[in-house]
Amino acid sequence: MVTVNDSENKLSKVRWQCKRGMLELDLILQNFCDKAFLSLSPEKQDQFELLLQAQDQDLQRWLVGVEPAADPKLQDLILVIRHMYAMTQVEEKQAKQAQPV
Repeated sequence: MVTVNDSENKLSKVRWQCKRGMLELDLILQNFCDKAFLSLSPEKQDQFELLLQAQDQDLQRWLVGVEPAADPKLQDLILVIRHMYAMTQVEEKQAKQAQPV
């Protein structure tokens, strides 16, 4: 049985792994981790952890859409991550526009 502490420890570990050598990757990966990781199925969590084992250069090419990942399961997850990050950017822009001057 998975406890809250186990989930928090796993999230903390994965969040640390999201810290890469490129700010753009940090922003994209940490956004996904913070917003979606704990709600993923165990299989999808494993896929995300596998994705985090890739080299920064590969992650960057995949996440900005320069080339697809060779593994179709990872590519599906990458598309979800990219979509979620794009939606976050839109929401942040709308929130800034809605603020009074």
